[in-house]
Amino acid sequence: MADFPDFEREFERVEAQFKQAGDQFKQASDEIDRKAGRRLLPAIGTGLVLGAIIVVGMFFKTVFAIFAVVFISAAAFELATALRDSGRRVPRIPLVILTAAIVAAAYWLGPWWQWVAFLMSVAILIVWRLAELAAPRLRGDARTVLADIGAGAFVLGYVSFLASFCVLVFRFDDGQWWLLGMLIVVVLIDTAAYAVGRTLGRHPMAPRISPNKSWEGFAGAAGAALISGCLVAWLLLGQPWWVGIPFGLLFLITGTVGDLAESIIKRDLGVKDMSSWLPGHGGILDRIDGIILSTAPLYAFYLLAH
Repeated sequence: MADFPDFEREFERVEAQFKQAGDQFKQASDEIDRKAGRRLLPAIGTGLVLGAIIVVGMFFKTVFAIFAVVFISAAAFELATALRDSGRRVPRIPLVILTAAIVAAAYWLGPWWQWVAFLMSVAILIVWRLAELAAPRLRGDARTVLADIGAGAFVLGYVSFLASFCVLVFRFDDGQWWLLGMLIVVVLIDTAAYAVGRTLGRHPMAPRISPNKSWEGFAGAAGAALISGCLVAWLLLGQPWWVGIPFGLLFLITGTVGDLAESIIKRDLGVKDMSSWLPGHGGILDRIDGIILSTAPLYAFYLLAH
């Protein structure tokens, strides 16, 4: 029993050391987040989880197709919610169902049915909004109703239709590797632009649209696009290394434009992030803004390459 107080003091000492280590880790983490401009550790964790799902989907196509349907539908819901918060009458649940139909048609039926599903979805959306006018509280003048319809059609076109090209590429026998190659290049472009811009950025690229983007960051992204494009073409796609030059430059353009387009949308809506669904990244659209505009060019590039 005489040793019990010593054991208690030792336990308290170890507990104090753990608490001190925890406080130091939190301070270091806060400092890293401050310099990075985002919650870096959650962002890395989220990125690893999404990356793992995509890698698994490379080997099980049906798994990836289902994931794409759910993920793209969630992105459409996210944008529809942001538009509703800005005052537009956008039906979210119908938009999610229509988005799922477009992506599913693209993968399981093919490109022609992708177009049919998209056009029919726009028609259904128009009829839906006009039918809502029967309820007095949902009525509005012609300009308001047209703006509501336009907002819904924008979600279907910008998110649902464009993103569905990723599953069109995925339908080909080797399409999963082309899609993975595009994702690798776009992610590295985004990462290089962010890292170089944060450390060396001095000259704003588009200060009115996105004040944090710089020409130095764009130069870093261009270097990453060329290097990663050549490596992906050679090691992953079985193409001559020089095919990676147009491959990388194509996604440098689409990735940058997609990022700036997303910044314009968020500025017009008056939000910093589309949502907080993805820890460290904000919303789904904040993470895939450069990918959305890259999927259709990827499909065209694949057809040309073959």
